[in-house]
Amino acid sequence: MKMSSVKEIASDELKIGTSRVWIDTNSTEKILDATSREDIRKLIALHIIQRKDKKTNSNNRLKKRINQLKKGRRRGPGSVRGTKYARYPRKRRWITLIRALRSELKTLKEENKIDNKTYRKYYRVIKSGSYVSRSQLVSHLKGASLIKEDENENNTSS
Repeated sequence: MKMSSVKEIASDELKIGTSRVWIDTNSTEKILDATSREDIRKLIALHIIQRKDKKTNSNNRLKKRINQLKKGRRRGPGSVRGTKYARYPRKRRWITLIRALRSELKTLKEENKIDNKTYRKYYRVIKSGSYVSRSQLVSHLKGASLIKEDENENNTSS
């Protein structure tokens, strides 16, 4: 039987394309002696005829790039896609700021450094977006002398 015929029958038996059929060149005599499908099935069982793996794209470069990104590389200005507010939205920025300021105000109230009236007033002032950071809020409260100093702090300074 011709080699091409053997290849076609083998591809039919293995349920793959003819290009994926691998034939051992060292045993060409056995292959040419094959006269039936049964003979070709025996050759497949003896691993003289085998199926080749599918050719696929390698993931190696992708894995390497992901590993680099995990380390914080490849994040320079040339890699930045999307506007500043697409990457870190205004709303998310506002939420983090407000939560920080409100928690600062809450701790001051819980430590009895400010009274409830001051807390309520500055809660509303924070909501208006007047302060940019915790330190600005605290320094403003100290400047307006609304923060009560503990007796312990006064004793340590004198």
